[in-house]
Amino acid sequence: MNKKNLLLSLIICMLYSCTTKPAGVKIAFDSAKEVSGKKFALSDITPGLPDNWDDYNFVTLEMRSTTSQRFHIGFTTDNGYNELRIMCYTPGAWTRLTIPLKFYRQLPGSAVDLAATYNQPRFTGWVNLGGKRGALHGVDSIGVRMRMPIGNPVVEIKSITLSKDDPGDAYLGDKPAVDEFGQWNLGEWDGKVHSIDELQSDWQKEDAEPVTGEAFNYSKYGGYKQKQVKATGFFRTEKIDGKWWFVDPEGYLFLSVGVDCVHPGGGGMVRDLEKRDGMFKELPPDSLLYTRYGQGRRRQPSFGTWNLYRRYGSEYSTKANDNIINRMTRWGLNTIANWSSGEVMELNRKAFILQLRNIGINHELMGLTDVYDPDFAAKAEQSVKDFVTPQKENPWLLGYFLGNEPAWLGQEERLCGMILDGKDKPIKAELQKYLAANGDSPDKRKQFIFSTFDKFIASVNGFLKKYDPNHLNMGIRFGSGNLNAAIHEICKRHFDVFSFNCYELKPSVEMMNQTIERTGLPMIIGEYHFGTVDRGMAQSLWQVDSQEERGVAYRYYTEQAYSHPGLIGTAYFQWCDQDLTGRFDGENYNCGLVDVTDRPYKYQIEAMKTTATRLYDVHSGAVEPFNRQPKRACGHGGIPDLWE
Repeated sequence: MNKKNLLLSLIICMLYSCTTKPAGVKIAFDSAKEVSGKKFALSDITPGLPDNWDDYNFVTLEMRSTTSQRFHIGFTTDNGYNELRIMCYTPGAWTRLTIPLKFYRQLPGSAVDLAATYNQPRFTGWVNLGGKRGALHGVDSIGVRMRMPIGNPVVEIKSITLSKDDPGDAYLGDKPAVDEFGQWNLGEWDGKVHSIDELQSDWQKEDAEPVTGEAFNYSKYGGYKQKQVKATGFFRTEKIDGKWWFVDPEGYLFLSVGVDCVHPGGGGMVRDLEKRDGMFKELPPDSLLYTRYGQGRRRQPSFGTWNLYRRYGSEYSTKANDNIINRMTRWGLNTIANWSSGEVMELNRKAFILQLRNIGINHELMGLTDVYDPDFAAKAEQSVKDFVTPQKENPWLLGYFLGNEPAWLGQEERLCGMILDGKDKPIKAELQKYLAANGDSPDKRKQFIFSTFDKFIASVNGFLKKYDPNHLNMGIRFGSGNLNAAIHEICKRHFDVFSFNCYELKPSVEMMNQTIERTGLPMIIGEYHFGTVDRGMAQSLWQVDSQEERGVAYRYYTEQAYSHPGLIGTAYFQWCDQDLTGRFDGENYNCGLVDVTDRPYKYQIEAMKTTATRLYDVHSGAVEPFNRQPKRACGHGGIPDLWE
C-alpha cells in the first residue's frame, strides 16, 4: 500500500472511531449465585457523559430485560454507590425507561403509608426507592445486579442519556407486550391461554366442581364446630387454655383465614394509554370500565372485567361475586379482608373486615394526624359515625382497622423537622411549644410524635365504642411487628387486636412473643405473600422460583404463624394478580390466587385448601405445623454487597 492510500485509510478509521457509538453492554445473571451483576464505565455505554450531574433531573436508559424480576441500577459517585430497585413491565422487548434523579439524591417525600412512600410509577416499568442518597458528583460507572436470579436472565443497556426535562418512557418493541386477554404477550408458560375456547373450557371445569366446605368443619360464620363457647351474636376474642381465638357470633372458635383486595375482575386495569403506544395488542371495550376501592373515582379499561364479560355475559358482576363466595367456600377461606369489594362483603355470606376512612390520616404528616386542629375531633367523630352506623348490628363484621403502614414509624425526628419547616398548622405550633418547654432533642421529638399518635387513636377508639360497641377495634396494620415499646403500650390501651403486616419467610416467634408480652393482645397479620416471574409480572415482596413453590411457601408461612398461641388471623395479599402494567403506584406483582383470565393458580389453591383443614389442630397444638421451606426464597429488602 502506498503512503497516499495508507494515509487515507488512517483518516477513514479515525472518522469511523469518532462517529461509531459503543454497542452497549450485556449483563448475564448467574442463577447459581446469591447476588449476580456487573459494573461498567459509563463511557462503555455512552461516551462523553459528564461526571457532575447537578444540571440534570433525569437519566434515561434504553434497555431490554429478559425477565420481570427486579434488579438494581446504581451509580458510583464520590459519595459511594447509590442504587434503586427497578421492575420492567415489558420483559423481552426494548424499552426506554426514564428515572428521576431526585430518587438518587433525596429521601422519599411524605406519603400516607409505606407503599406510597417507596413505590414510584413510570410507564414502561416502576421504581422502588432504596439505597443511599447524596449528590451525584464524580459519577463514573453504572452497576446492575440482581438477587437470587431465576433462569439466568439477561439485561442489556444500549444507551444512557441525561436531561433537565422528562423525555418520557417509550415502548420500543415490535410485538405488543400485552395480549387480548391481558396476559404477558412476550413469553410462554404452562397454562397460558391462546383462545376463547381454551378459557371457556377451563371455566366450565371449575363451574362443575361441587361447592362444599365440609373438609373444614366450619360453622355458618366460619368458626370451628369442634368447640363452642359463649355466644354474643357478634365476633369477639377470648383466651382459652393458653391460646387466643376469635369467637364467632354463635360461639364457635374462629381463626380469620382471609384474603385482601377481594374483587371481581381484578388484575388487568389499563392506565396512561397515551404514554404506552404499541404496548397493547387489543384494548377492552369502553363499555367495560372498572373502578377498584382505593383508586379514586376514575374508571379505566380492564382486561379482568373483559374476561368476566367473556365468561358470564351481561350478568358478569352478579355471577362473578357469587363465584368469589363459592371459591372461598371450596378453598377454606372464611374472611374477606382489607380493601375488598363492598358488593362482595354486602352479600353477608362470609365474615369481613373494614378499614375506617376520612379520620384525619394525612399524607403530609407521613400518615400521622393533626389532632391539634380544632376541627379534628368533630370531623373524625362524624366520619366514624357515618361509617360504622350501618354496620352496627351486622354479625358478619369482625371489626375495623384504623389505618395501614404509617410511614412515620422510625422517622419521628425527620417528621418533626418536616413539620417545623412546613406550613403553619396547629401541629406545628404545638410542636414548637412542646420543644420550647421540654428542650429540643431526638428523644423529645420522638415523644411528641408518640403522644400525638396516642391522642389520635384514643379519640378514634372512643368514637368507635360510642357508635358501634358490637365490633372489634382491629388496630392499625403496622408495616412490621418490631415496634418501640412505647408504641406497644399505646396499642395496649386502645386496641382489641394488634395488627401488623409481615413480609417474611415466616413471622418471627421472638417478635410475636415480645408483642403479646407488651400488649397482652391477640394478633392478626394483615398482609403476606409469595410470587414468581413466569407470567411477566414482578415477583412480589417475597420471591420463590416457581408457581409450585408459591404453594410450599404459603403452607410453611401460614402454619408456622398459627402455631403461635397469640395469632388468630391472617390475610393473604391479594385475591387477584396485580395489573401487568402497574397499579396506581406502579406495583405489578404476581401475588394472586387467580390470574387476569379469572383462573385459579392450581398449586396455590391446593396449598391453601390443605392448610385450612389443619389450622384448628395446628393452633390447638394437636399437630405440628408444615415444616418444609421453599427451595430458594428471598425478600425485597437490602441486597448483600456481593459482586461478580
